Amino acid sequence: MTEITDDYMLEMRGRSKAYTLAVLERGPSYGSPGADAIIWEHGRRNHALRADGALPIVCPIVDDTDWCGIGIFERSEEETARIMDEDPGVAAGVFTYRLHPIMSFPGDSLP
Repeated sequence: MTEITDDYMLEMRGRSKAYTLAVLERGPSYGSPGADAIIWEHGRRNHALRADGALPIVCPIVDDTDWCGIGIFERSEEETARIMDEDPGVAAGVFTYRLHPIMSFPGDSLP
């Protein structure tokens, strides 16, 4: 494993930036008739948010829990709440969400 010095950790901490984590969960209308079409449009919107730079990390959760996905927004918590409130899945009750302020390093990405 690569050795990490205290100086390196302090330098990296200084480079960190605030982001907002959205945790998407099943809502009361999840699985109802027509929910699949709403989820499809939710996905289309996520692609648009990615393309616009607002949502650089999108991770659908594919197990049988009530968690449906997570996303990391490059927006404030207030702006992320507005974006999420306008999501077709949230508006239809297919999903609910929780937001958490987080820190990470600009440029991080999935391999």
